[in-house]
Amino acid sequence: MPFLAADIGGTYARVALMQLQQDAGHEVQVLAYRTLACADFPGLAELLQTFLVHDAQTAVRHCVLACAGHVIGEEVLNDNSAWPIDLSRLRQAMALDDLAVLNDFEALAYALEDHSTCGCARLLCGPDIRADGPTLVIGPGTGLGAAVRLPDPAGSRVLATEAGQMDFAPNTIREREVLAHLAPKGGYMAYERIVSGSGLLTLYLALCAMRGATPRLATPEAVTAAAAACIDAQAAEAVDIFCAALGSFAGSLAMAFMPMGGVYLAGGFLYSMFALLERSAFEERFLHARSVRALLSRIPVRVTEHGRKGVLGAARWYLRRGAPWRNETGHVLVNGLTG
Repeated sequence: MPFLAADIGGTYARVALMQLQQDAGHEVQVLAYRTLACADFPGLAELLQTFLVHDAQTAVRHCVLACAGHVIGEEVLNDNSAWPIDLSRLRQAMALDDLAVLNDFEALAYALEDHSTCGCARLLCGPDIRADGPTLVIGPGTGLGAAVRLPDPAGSRVLATEAGQMDFAPNTIREREVLAHLAPKGGYMAYERIVSGSGLLTLYLALCAMRGATPRLATPEAVTAAAAACIDAQAAEAVDIFCAALGSFAGSLAMAFMPMGGVYLAGGFLYSMFALLERSAFEERFLHARSVRALLSRIPVRVTEHGRKGVLGAARWYLRRGAPWRNETGHVLVNGLTG
């Protein structure tokens, strides 16, 4: 039976009609796929229904969502969502029998179980090896997500995190000056305020204000392009700070989870600025210059495109748990538990 798998981010939604392949374990076949801009739709139900009408051309009764944020009750909580996501309303609007939800970076981590999906990953630093051990997935996009996959002979387990909400820790005097500008009264400021697409633009605008320069760029893409072309000093410095802060963030998570299976930096945003990452302070900040430097230097760090990985990982997670799920109460199933 075909089912819907959707990877819902803050800016884009990747949606696919999936079907379990016969005699292929938990492998899935993609029957239809499209990337849609969230801002083009008044809500998630309208976005999914548009896909069903124009691409899938069929009705479905089973759906799995990989969503930025986490589920509390019947609501997906995420500050970066394009619109509120109420699961009970979505289930009713689309006449779904089964609706399952997991975190979007959980889904990415499940997708990386299959090494064939990692083929487009480019090595940023560390040894070019494929080793056993936990795997860490990090992605700055609209927000900053992270998850860790723990290998297990009975099937991998993935831990979703809200690591992007951890307190930003400046490393250099310049970063302290930027922090003082962004939070002049002190207090909490999340890493995602710096290490994300919007964070890169925030850095650029802050540096312009600090230097008394008039901002000429209005999008993260424009900032990276100007930095790559060396035509805007503030853009170049913003990218430098962004890459260095990402290195510190990834290194701190690596010390927490010891991901000897590797670190994957996910998303088209990073993939498009790979050359800038290569010549940045990312690696030095990832290694942290501490007693763990020798250990961290043995962890490969790769940059991979997001692409279809989110929907493939969501589908893999869904099928592994015996989809289609149904219980007598009709409650949504979240991470295998009724929500």
